[in-house]
Amino acid sequence: MPTGQDIVSSLNVSLARTDLARMIRLVRDLHRLSRLPGYRAMVLPEVPETARFDPGHDSVMMGYDFHLSEQGPRLIEVNTNAGGGMFAFLAYRPDAPVAGELPRRLRQQLLHSFADEMRGFSGGGRWLPEHIAIVDEKPREQFLYPEMQAFANLFEGWGARASVVDPAELVVGADGVSHLGRRVDLIYNRHCDFYLERPEMAGIRAAYLARQVCLTPNPFSYGLLADKRRMILWSDPEALAPLGLGARVLELLAETVPCSRLLANLDAGQVWAGRKDWVFKPVSRFGSRGVLLGRKISRARFEELDPADTLVQRLVLPSLTDAGPGGEMKTDFRLYVYRDRVLGVAARLYQGQVTNLRTPGGGFAPVRLV
Repeated sequence: MPTGQDIVSSLNVSLARTDLARMIRLVRDLHRLSRLPGYRAMVLPEVPETARFDPGHDSVMMGYDFHLSEQGPRLIEVNTNAGGGMFAFLAYRPDAPVAGELPRRLRQQLLHSFADEMRGFSGGGRWLPEHIAIVDEKPREQFLYPEMQAFANLFEGWGARASVVDPAELVVGADGVSHLGRRVDLIYNRHCDFYLERPEMAGIRAAYLARQVCLTPNPFSYGLLADKRRMILWSDPEALAPLGLGARVLELLAETVPCSRLLANLDAGQVWAGRKDWVFKPVSRFGSRGVLLGRKISRARFEELDPADTLVQRLVLPSLTDAGPGGEMKTDFRLYVYRDRVLGVAARLYQGQVTNLRTPGGGFAPVRLV
């Protein structure tokens, strides 16, 4: 279980202001794209029922992950329950405890995002939740449990009651959601069942669809922006053509979103022959779980892939940060976002095949703009 400093690197990472500006432009363009009726008409028939339900609000703490290539930033993934934001802050102030007081501006930005969610859910009638449940599967066993505790402290200081709970600890009935006899009016969802399909999420699913609780992040936002299959559309200019996007937006998408296709729609023999140029990602899992680099995949493992569940994405290698005697660290960049508003940016340093927060000397690192 990390204490905070355990997953904060002592290194600094440089990022060109022009590259950050392109990342921010892409975030804002994708947000606007997700609002277009034509885009929603394309996407929503492909997602489960829960993701076709519009709750009237958005999703807090989204994450946009980038690799930095020689040609500029490339979007690798979008997340609706991006963890580590508190630890990313620690990278800039390593002397501060993770549960300590945030800078006033960042604290206000975070709380305003939750207040906006409550306003959207209530139709403008409320902004301060009385009771927030921070939900994850067996949260006390999760690597980022200290961060959930930090959010609970943040909410308590705001004047809201906060509980960190497993879905099984919530009671759902005709009156809504409660925990230990106290009604819950907002769920900060850290669980990775994004579409609420697992049995333990059935109660939350029912309450969400009945508008009994504000759930953020939620399946609607996930379906529009974070389902890996959206990158297929974003990297296909012909499919985007009916939406009437401007040339500037189309150019940015073409330059920053790697070519992504569903394996079922490709010739498997050709993909295998050119496998070193691709990375294979299961669309039904989160983060780096199940990600396979083409140059390392065996023929037997390749043939086991489910074509309907495998995203084939053009490989974009992460940039490298000099770690001195520790060698080089692979580096990616995460923008923490609410709607189209960037709350912060941090680098993640690691070694091995995929991003992790367990590499000695790695973890979150502050970004120095140059």
